[in-house]
Amino acid sequence: MAPKLMLEGIKVLDFTHVLAGPTCTRLMAELGAEVIKVESLAGDLVRTMPALKNGRSGYYIQQNRGKKSLCLDLRNPRAQEIIHGLAAKVDVVVENFTPGVMKRLNIDWEKLSKLNPNLIMCSISAFGQSGPLSGLPGFDYIAQAYAGVIDMIGEPGGSPYFAGLGLGDVSTGAHAFGAVSAALFHRLRGGGGQYLDIALLDCLFHCHEINVQGYDGSGGAFTPTRTGAHHGAVAPIGLFKGKSQWLVIIAIGAQWNNLCKVMGREDMLSDPRFADNAVRTINRQLIVDAIEGWLRSTASDDEAVRILQENHVPVAPVLSVPQAMAHPHLIQRQTVRTVTDRAFGKVKVPGMPLKFSAFPETLDLQADFLGESNAKVLREYLGMTDGDVAALAKEGVLGSEPVPG
Repeated sequence: MAPKLMLEGIKVLDFTHVLAGPTCTRLMAELGAEVIKVESLAGDLVRTMPALKNGRSGYYIQQNRGKKSLCLDLRNPRAQEIIHGLAAKVDVVVENFTPGVMKRLNIDWEKLSKLNPNLIMCSISAFGQSGPLSGLPGFDYIAQAYAGVIDMIGEPGGSPYFAGLGLGDVSTGAHAFGAVSAALFHRLRGGGGQYLDIALLDCLFHCHEINVQGYDGSGGAFTPTRTGAHHGAVAPIGLFKGKSQWLVIIAIGAQWNNLCKVMGREDMLSDPRFADNAVRTINRQLIVDAIEGWLRSTASDDEAVRILQENHVPVAPVLSVPQAMAHPHLIQRQTVRTVTDRAFGKVKVPGMPLKFSAFPETLDLQADFLGESNAKVLREYLGMTDGDVAALAKEGVLGSEPVPG
């Protein structure tokens, strides 16, 4: 019988916090995996991050819906014994501590794999489990700096910038999800368990499409540098000032011909200064001036977008976050989604980005309060009684917060 959910029956022990790790396990929960999120007595840091309402964090809700919260003092040997018991019965362990923390807590790969040879364990970190930087703590922007990402953002000769969203963390979480899925498939074919080492630095560096091979392949003749509003190696690709807003316009290949005709500048098609991409890049500013001049001549930015789209020139208005959230395309595809939390109420969050024809419906999931599933997990997995759970709570092995009625 086919499963009702994509990852139905897959059990995950989740030691993740903040964003990269929780992204990986959230995708698994969205597909029906049973995820047990192990939190410290203080809880995941993001439980205190905005937006906050009625004591609940929208950040936490977004990243942890569908996960069971088990709150333990992992420094306590009794808590470590509980983890050993759980690890023997799950399929996947995911963690994103600084390398070395899991070993100090006696719950590292060497220990857990002996208890469960079929276990798949995924460690997510800033720099990976090996190499000169591996022992350092790190965050998305730290990894972006080492990966040569931040240096590519900003105006030429000016300050570099970083993007105001979790590109590295979310991308790494998605890479980890893919790696875990592949490892589960490998195990299904008799391959057994294995250890996965996923680093933000590796995933961010993976995003360089031209920069790395372009620099090396040209013997250094092409040196990637910040080019501000326009692509450094292809023209025209960039941000163009319209009458009242910025537009992204891309015109390469046949699209260049279309753009010149739309602007009434067929002369540019025979001009040797624009004969191919190499010379168009050199003469980029002339192209920018022509495009922005044409944009100013149109009735409105919306009209310019309509004309370009009808003539097969890729174009998009630069939307703010509120504008994107209100766009009918994002709403129809549930790219932006409204969920309801028991305490927070309704809140919009990014939707599930993976679409499956056999599983078209998204799940109605809730985020646990801290330690809300302590008793449930310990009863179902380890056969503990309510008395056992109460005793562990009294000893300080377990923690929790009140759950509203």
